[in-house]
Amino acid sequence: MNADTHICDTLVIGTGFAGLGMAIKLKAVGEDDFVVLEKADSVGGTWRENTYPGCACDVQSHLYSFSFEPNPAWSRMFATQPEIRAYLERCTDKYGVRPHIRFGQEVTSGEFDQRSGRWEVEVNGGEHRYSARVVVAGFGPLSRPEYPEIEGIETFEGKFFHSAQWDRDYDLTGKRVAVVGTGASAIQFVPKIADQVSQLHLFQRTPPWVLPKPDRPITWLERTLFKLAPSLQRAYRNLIYWRLETRVLGFTIHPKAMKAVELLGRLHINRAIKNRSLRRAVTPDYTIGCKRILMSNDYYPALARPNVDVVTGGLQRVTPRGVIGADGVEREVDAIIYGTGFKVRDPLGQLQIRGLDGAELGQRWREHGLEAYLGTTVAGFPNLFILVGPNTGLGHNSIVYMIESQVHYVLEAIRTMRSRSLSYVDVKPEAQAAFNGRIQEQLDGAVWSSGCASWYLDENGKNRTLWPGFTFRYRQATDAFEAEDYELAEVA
Repeated sequence: MNADTHICDTLVIGTGFAGLGMAIKLKAVGEDDFVVLEKADSVGGTWRENTYPGCACDVQSHLYSFSFEPNPAWSRMFATQPEIRAYLERCTDKYGVRPHIRFGQEVTSGEFDQRSGRWEVEVNGGEHRYSARVVVAGFGPLSRPEYPEIEGIETFEGKFFHSAQWDRDYDLTGKRVAVVGTGASAIQFVPKIADQVSQLHLFQRTPPWVLPKPDRPITWLERTLFKLAPSLQRAYRNLIYWRLETRVLGFTIHPKAMKAVELLGRLHINRAIKNRSLRRAVTPDYTIGCKRILMSNDYYPALARPNVDVVTGGLQRVTPRGVIGADGVEREVDAIIYGTGFKVRDPLGQLQIRGLDGAELGQRWREHGLEAYLGTTVAGFPNLFILVGPNTGLGHNSIVYMIESQVHYVLEAIRTMRSRSLSYVDVKPEAQAAFNGRIQEQLDGAVWSSGCASWYLDENGKNRTLWPGFTFRYRQATDAFEAEDYELAEVA
């Protein structure tokens, strides 16, 4: 071990909801020997990175927050990015985890030493080194922007950037803008810039289903009641949770029931858009829910503006001064904005993680598909715990609920290791295979497998992203650390 290696018991990567939630709960159970690594200079994860106009959550504020840290002061039913980021900053300080955070330190590699039962981790290409018994990866799947390969983009003389890397120094006023993609980010920022630009060309490959968003300001009276009566806020949070949980009935149990929801989507389109050809262009031809369902009250009205042009078929080519869609028409633009999502299928990127016998996690996932036991541990990678890992994403409820379930599971694993004097725990391949077999069997009949192409599916059509059932079932599955599912190595 290198002399300047920092030694700790637990190493947490990332400071979004996952990383901070893990750090807070480590302190809560008396674990103080941990370090949190953050590549940026502040906390927040995706809520720090995404600063595009209109950025907000699509889960109600009172549920999209830690259960142990309710916020009676949320200003809206669906919080905006600045408010969520401020909430995470407050949690960081209130629970005393800031002294544990090392900012400006991006993990570039990690290797497990079987003899010592420790992970040797390099940061910033070897600038710093850490040795930890346990590593908890909380960097999340929505952390690396996806830039599609478009012919001629290197010749473009204007400005281009991704919604997750919004250039706030670039003034869009009066500009001619091309927006590529119609996902969750685009439906939020397009309405905010449509009245600012002179012309907006929206390149749409596949239209999303967009439903009305039941958003409104939370009144002063409501905030006061929540502050004075915390039990009332907890009850309201539970009401939201169970209402959202019922969506599973349509997503996985009776997908045909989603046809009724489509009627609401069509009505939403017809109310906002009078032009028949535009209506046809933005109306999906797949079952609602097959792709991520989006919510917005101002997206369709923005598309109906005279300075907004919806180009179906997607963007085909870029020229020095413009863009060419599937219709073959060149449109001159000053800027191109990508609303094309994240590299969900390759969450590790260049990060090298080597486990037993030199196995490399990114390579394994690329060759065999993203897979983990309970979405948290991977066979051959002892003492590595992944938060928001494969098949723990949600299409119907709050990911924070899933994160808290995983954090509890990790704490149970650490407690088991301590009580049994274990050097490491490594999930058995057969346990991992059996778990994922059950998951894929459930997903085969779900609405997400009803025929459309989405970022939920990998190149082989397997859904490696979403949890296929009720979230309380996942909480039950992660309630206890079942040691019989793991290979256990005692301390030498």
